[in-house]
Amino acid sequence: MRVASVRLRESGQIVTYRIEEGVNVNDYVIIEADRGTDYGEVVEVSDISEPQKEEAQSSVKSIVRKVSSQDMERIKQNEADAKEAMRQCSRKIGEYKLSMKLVDAEYSFDRKKIVFYFTAEGRVDFRELVKDLAKVFKIRIEMRQIGVRDEARLFGGIGPCGQSLCCVKFLRNFEAVSMKMAKTQKLPLSSGKISGICGRLMCCLFYEYKTYKDLAKGLPKEGDTIDTPQGKGKVTSVNILKRLVCAELEDGRIEKISFGCPCEAGASATCKASQKGGFEVPQKGGSEAPEREDAEDKKEK
Repeated sequence: MRVASVRLRESGQIVTYRIEEGVNVNDYVIIEADRGTDYGEVVEVSDISEPQKEEAQSSVKSIVRKVSSQDMERIKQNEADAKEAMRQCSRKIGEYKLSMKLVDAEYSFDRKKIVFYFTAEGRVDFRELVKDLAKVFKIRIEMRQIGVRDEARLFGGIGPCGQSLCCVKFLRNFEAVSMKMAKTQKLPLSSGKISGICGRLMCCLFYEYKTYKDLAKGLPKEGDTIDTPQGKGKVTSVNILKRLVCAELEDGRIEKISFGCPCEAGASATCKASQKGGFEVPQKGGSEAPEREDAEDKKEK
């Protein structure tokens, strides 16, 4: 059975749906969401294994249809109306003097609901605002508080690597990222060097962390004294990805020592990627939870 990962509307939430032939990546489709009919973009198509089929038959919903030209006209009209709704909501926020920043607004495909996304330092009592907006639009109003990472996902952009943001392109969830991950990858610890456009530590630090940990197994640390073919030497630098160590000998010469295939150090999970000349990037974000950090390695949500 084939399934598709569908990003609902433009909010970035990704849900799995059962599909028939003819639906491909980048297609827009009409789906049944929790609160009515909605639309989304297919970001991934895959086949599930036989043991998973029986469970998926009852738990995974089917895509209603591909978006037609008439559906696309409605989507564009909804987007235009959402901009006007956002302007009206902004005025109401000013009238109620609420400490919140309105980020975006979206109509559901069937126009039975409009979602307003906002950021705020703490909790906001917007009950009166919702009542007022419901009288204006006469449909269900949902106020959704998001973080700075969600805001970056909504607007999109280009990361420091020159590629589209990971949160927009393939990440499903935001994992906890810590400074220890940057230290393990030997990156400069300046916040400007390892932060994304959202101002938080880059998400790639998390899903690349396991690869670096595997490749670092069996390698000495900088400052260690090791035996080399030319005698004892003090480690001056370590290239984790190449598993190459530079050591300064007693006479001042620099000796380069290769530690070979990471399988020899027990990092078999990384071996295939190493033989390809690089490491693999997961298509759906990392699955391994980060280790507990010390007090100075406070996790960023």
